[in-house]
Amino acid sequence: MLRRLWVPLLLAMVSLASLAQETRHFTFHYGFTVKNVPAGERVRVWIPAAHSDEYQEVKVISSRGDLDLKKTRESRFGNEMYYADSSKAKQAELHFEVVYDVVRHERLTLGLARPRLADVQLKDRDRKEFLQPDKLVPVTGLPADLALKVTADTTAPLDKARAIYDYVFTTMRYDKTGTGWGRGDVLYACDARKGNCTDFHSLFIAMARSQGIPARFEIGFPLPPDKRAAEIAGYHCWADFFEPKHGWIPVDISEAWKHQEKRDYFFGAHDVNRVQFSMGRDLRLSPAQDGAPLNYFVYPYVEVAGKEYPNVSLAFSFADVDAARAATTRVERGHGPAVVASE
Repeated sequence: MLRRLWVPLLLAMVSLASLAQETRHFTFHYGFTVKNVPAGERVRVWIPAAHSDEYQEVKVISSRGDLDLKKTRESRFGNEMYYADSSKAKQAELHFEVVYDVVRHERLTLGLARPRLADVQLKDRDRKEFLQPDKLVPVTGLPADLALKVTADTTAPLDKARAIYDYVFTTMRYDKTGTGWGRGDVLYACDARKGNCTDFHSLFIAMARSQGIPARFEIGFPLPPDKRAAEIAGYHCWADFFEPKHGWIPVDISEAWKHQEKRDYFFGAHDVNRVQFSMGRDLRLSPAQDGAPLNYFVYPYVEVAGKEYPNVSLAFSFADVDAARAATTRVERGHGPAVVASE
C-alpha cells in the first residue's frame, strides 16, 4: 500500500523538478552622458525602458536626468521609453540614469509538459507583422533560396525552424573583426558568414519568415554568468519564432555558438543571464524622431537641431542582489523584494 502511494508521489516530484526554472535577481544601471551639446540648439532624447513581461519582473528604483523625463510608448511593438527635450540647450553636458530592480526567469519552452486544449492562435496583425521584411532583413531572394534548400526534407514548422537554426549555427562564425557586422544586414551575413548576435539572428529571422514562420527580434543586455557585479560593454539580442503547438519559441544562436555544448538548449530556451529592453526593427519612436527609423533600439537616441547626435558616452552595469538580503526583504514585506520607488 505504501509503495502504491510513494510511486506516484515520486513521479510527481521528478516532474516538478524537471519544470524547475532558474531566476536571477539583480539591479541594472542604465546611464549615459550627451557631450558637447551646442548652446541654444533643440535637444531631444529617447531612452529605451525595460518593462515587465512573463519572463522578467522589472521595477524602477530611480529615473533622473538633466532634462525632465516623460514615459512614452510606441504603438507598433509596444516598446516603452523615456523622452526628454529642450527647445534651447543650456548645458554642454546632459546626464541621465535609470536604475532597475530586475528578476529574470529562465525561459524554457520545448520539452515542457504544457497541456493545451487547442493550438495557440496568433493574431492576424501579429502574423502579418512578423512575416514581413525589414529594411535589412529581406524575405525573398538569397535568404529565401537558402531556406528552401535547408528545409527541403522537412514539413512541420518546428522541424523547419530547427533546420534553419542548425544552418545558421554551422555556417556563421561569431567574429567582430572588420566592418559590416552588427547591423543585422542579412545579405552581409550571407556573404561574410560571420558577425555578432544581430547578424546571426537577422539571418535566422529572414529564413524563417521566408518559410511562412513568424519570427521576431528582441534586444537587451547580457549578464556575465560568472560575475556578481560588472560593467556591461554592449548589447545582446536574440529571436523568437512562432509554432502553433508551443506558441513563441526562443532561440539564441550566437550564445549557442559561443557555448557549443548548449547548442540544443538554446533552441527553445533563454537563460537568466539577460535583460530585455525592446523588440523589433525599423522603429519610429514616441514622439516620432525627425531622423530615419532606428535599425534597433537599445542605446539612447539623441537628436540635436533635428539630426542624430552621436556624441554620447554610455555607462551600463549590473549587480546581483544579495540572496540573504532578498530573503529578509521578502519576509519583512510579505512578497517580492522592495525597491526605493517603482513605476
